Amino acid sequence: MRPLDLHGVVFSRLTAIKKVGKDAHGNLLWLCRCSCGNERTVICDNLRRGLTKSCGCLHREMVAIRAATFRLTHGHARKGLISPTWRSWHCMVLRCKYPSARNYKYYGGRGITVCDRWRESFINFLSDMGERPQGKSIDRINTDGNYEPTNCRWATAKEQVANRR
Repeated sequence: MRPLDLHGVVFSRLTAIKKVGKDAHGNLLWLCRCSCGNERTVICDNLRRGLTKSCGCLHREMVAIRAATFRLTHGHARKGLISPTWRSWHCMVLRCKYPSARNYKYYGGRGITVCDRWRESFINFLSDMGERPQGKSIDRINTDGNYEPTNCRWATAKEQVANRR
């Protein structure tokens, strides 16, 4: 069977320029020029089946678009990047609000709540508490009190052990 002549054929962003041989697996290779100007050697079957569409620029563009879509104004909870401060806030809300949360019985189940200002907005929590210092976590000064600005601090594990009910 004679191989196809793809010279000049456009596949998405790639234009086949010339046949360059075969790879180690016997796949026919074509040198292609991308619409962005880069050149790349591509397996012929991947071109024909639409598996390779660009030199990689299309993927980079899509990643940038997705990142912009998921970027939040506070910058603490992008997909794949969750800050310790956001995690502390999120876990605090979960354990006080949702009966299905692992520690709900020790918090929400006892009547401990998160103040409306914090429950509704991470930004408010961040502005009141600041960034979580390394090695510290959220602690209620009065262990029977709620999570609110006047009753919370960032504390070490040692400080929290000394502040039990």
